[in-house]
Amino acid sequence: MARALHRLTTLWALLGGAGLLAIMVVTTTNVAAFLADAAAELFGADVAALSGYEDFVRLMIGPSALAFLPYCQLQRGHVAVDIFVDQLPGRVQRAMDRFFCLAMALLALFLLYSMTLGMLETRSDQVVTAVIGWPEWPFYAPGLVSLALWAAVSLTQAFGRDTADG
Repeated sequence: MARALHRLTTLWALLGGAGLLAIMVVTTTNVAAFLADAAAELFGADVAALSGYEDFVRLMIGPSALAFLPYCQLQRGHVAVDIFVDQLPGRVQRAMDRFFCLAMALLALFLLYSMTLGMLETRSDQVVTAVIGWPEWPFYAPGLVSLALWAAVSLTQAFGRDTADG
């Protein structure tokens, strides 16, 4: 189970990276269009920028960024105050680690619950983007997966084998 969770979390982070790469490509294309438009203006022509660029970036940044949270937990990349904790007995260190993994899981589950409510409200209100008219609620789904994975990794670390080992 821990090995499958490790692989799924790693794949999910890679998909988040692909989302950020897509944002970068669209942004670069839009900047190039802006520069081409400035150059074309010298000759009395114009080059259109990407329609809906801001909508796309706004919808993609949330799911892409959230995809890294489970991987960060998997690698124990959260903030730890090792200067003080290293001086404590191993038993106390393990108890603190378990406590904070449980706290992370509770935080992730609370955010999952809140984001689910937000998605349902956005869907019932039929919110769409301003320029391209895409419905916004489907873009919540990857964030929900990220939060569920984050909670699963935290719980696995609290109660089972450490998933960072694979």
